[in-house]
Amino acid sequence: MNQTVAAIDQLAVNTLRFLSVDMVEEANSGHPGLPLGAAPMAYALFAKQMRFHPGQPDWFDRDRFILSPGHGSALQYALLHIFGYDLSLDELKKFRQLGSKTPGHPEAGHTAGVECTTGPLGQGFANGVGMAMAEAWLAKRYNVGGAKVIDHFTYAIVSDGDLMEGVALEAASLAGHLRLGKLIYLYDSNDISLDGPCDLSFGEDTAAKFRAMGWHVSEVADGNDLEDIHQKVEEARGVTDQPSLIIVKTVIGFGSPLAGTSKVHGAPIGADGVAETKRNLGWPEDAKFLVPDELASLSADAGSKGNQLVDTWSDEFEKLKSFDSALAGELSHIMNGTLPDGWDSELLALDTSQEMATRDAGKIALNAIANKVPWFIGGAADLAGSTKTQWSGSGNFSANDHEGRNLFFGVREHAMGAIVNGLCHHGMRALGSTFLVFSDYMRGSIRLSSLSHLSSLWVFTHDSVFVGEDGPTHQPIEHVAALRLIPGLKVYRPADTAETFACWREAFASGRAAAIIETRQKVKNYATSNQKVDNGAYVLRDSADAQIVLVASGSEVGLAMESADALAEKGVHARVVSMPCRETFMEQSPEYRSDVLPGELPRISLEAGVTYGWRDVIGDNGIAIGIDRFGTSAPGDVAYAEMGMTVNHVVDAAMRLVN
Repeated sequence: MNQTVAAIDQLAVNTLRFLSVDMVEEANSGHPGLPLGAAPMAYALFAKQMRFHPGQPDWFDRDRFILSPGHGSALQYALLHIFGYDLSLDELKKFRQLGSKTPGHPEAGHTAGVECTTGPLGQGFANGVGMAMAEAWLAKRYNVGGAKVIDHFTYAIVSDGDLMEGVALEAASLAGHLRLGKLIYLYDSNDISLDGPCDLSFGEDTAAKFRAMGWHVSEVADGNDLEDIHQKVEEARGVTDQPSLIIVKTVIGFGSPLAGTSKVHGAPIGADGVAETKRNLGWPEDAKFLVPDELASLSADAGSKGNQLVDTWSDEFEKLKSFDSALAGELSHIMNGTLPDGWDSELLALDTSQEMATRDAGKIALNAIANKVPWFIGGAADLAGSTKTQWSGSGNFSANDHEGRNLFFGVREHAMGAIVNGLCHHGMRALGSTFLVFSDYMRGSIRLSSLSHLSSLWVFTHDSVFVGEDGPTHQPIEHVAALRLIPGLKVYRPADTAETFACWREAFASGRAAAIIETRQKVKNYATSNQKVDNGAYVLRDSADAQIVLVASGSEVGLAMESADALAEKGVHARVVSMPCRETFMEQSPEYRSDVLPGELPRISLEAGVTYGWRDVIGDNGIAIGIDRFGTSAPGDVAYAEMGMTVNHVVDAAMRLVN
């Protein structure tokens, strides 16, 4: 017997609920509360609003969907399954198990249809702002000649927990300021967090707060009212000059005996609780992982609709290609994650002879790349003039002009990090910068950039006690070591102009998350453009009868060279090794590493930061010279000397090792 559309919709909503509940029960781990309450809004988006192709999940003009409270991942996996993505029922049954496509929190690149890695609350919210910024920039550049190749929305489900996180509010403020009209968030407002009712810690007027930040705000009084949700999303789609927040009042754990309590947030309901929930919602009690036959049309219809969308878009892309083949070629590179031929030609041709601060050299490198890669954009957290991360010849991305490449994040380091990640998730090449000491404020986003295999580029300047008079609050000590602890993150600390240019090239070419650490102060030139920076470390100065190795990064390469001169006056011959990227050096063959750092020679490391981690380079008998205490307020060179970064200190240490 044919069922009405409304009955099919309700059947689908309950299917999402109980696939999620069954996943959690099967794993004996997970979060059933959110799926039970938020399933209607998720279904409304996928069934009635979103443009996507389950068979081509990377189709570029698709609408993006983010589940910012990633702990509710079972709901996202259930959605992907019933709408025809490559996620089988067997994978749902392996929820949270080793090797499955259904990990505990959604991971980009791991599961088809997952747009970004979520779980740390607030990150998905802020990533979505970056995606909406990317859509706006791409539409401005590529919707020309009558072609409309970029025209999609960024949707998210966000939670009470998301809205408590500072990173989300930082991003929300910027999104409202930039009038990102194609950003629509559905707020699963269930008034419960893990510790209990939200009013223990969260009681502001969310609607008023978001309106004050420039958002269009509407409300759905009953989270089970599919028609009202649909109408509010339609209304939001019509608001082109504001991002939209739809506050949907839900009941966490809807239908379960624990509904409306924190007990259903993060633990299985248990067999008796599941049976009662199924009875309450009219679901067969003995059914597990049930997908009714009546829902087969959902995936079929999504595939058919997706084919039509892709075919229509392909015609638009051909229109763009006919109008401007160069622009079409650019967009192809963005879609495929590739770089154009000769992207580094200007960078390789730069003059490396001028001595300058490495932040100034970084600005030159940035613009040499930007001239060849128009989709490379970014900026700073209110420090572009200091970090030298300014795109020459380009305007500013603003509410009135989405074509500019200079992004002004304001004093919002963490949101900057998450927004840059969102831009990169969308295919852009993007950069965020601030002083090195403030990298701690955005560490969560930096970590996710590496975990998600993004091309996010982080530029951190003012990299040592040479910050000077601003004192210990602004003098980074432990920060380079802390960045090196993030798995997969490449950390570059170039010594001079030539190394800076080479490090920028290596970081950009790798397509992986990287941090470039640059000086405030001018440094001398020691390297040449043909040094082996791509090996992570190389011999900068050598002696046939070397007795000791001085290995250094960044500005301390200069200290190592001066110390080698002083040692030579005492009859001690030193090899100087520059190590701009320890991670890359450790990836080299044992033979290369031994050639650079011979095992028979004692070693001293030099870096103006904590000595932690250098033991892996210098061995148990080496000496690590660094700064293992907070700095001091004094002129930079005075602070540097006070912290023990002097030729005399190095020479004394070397003499102890060779005698």
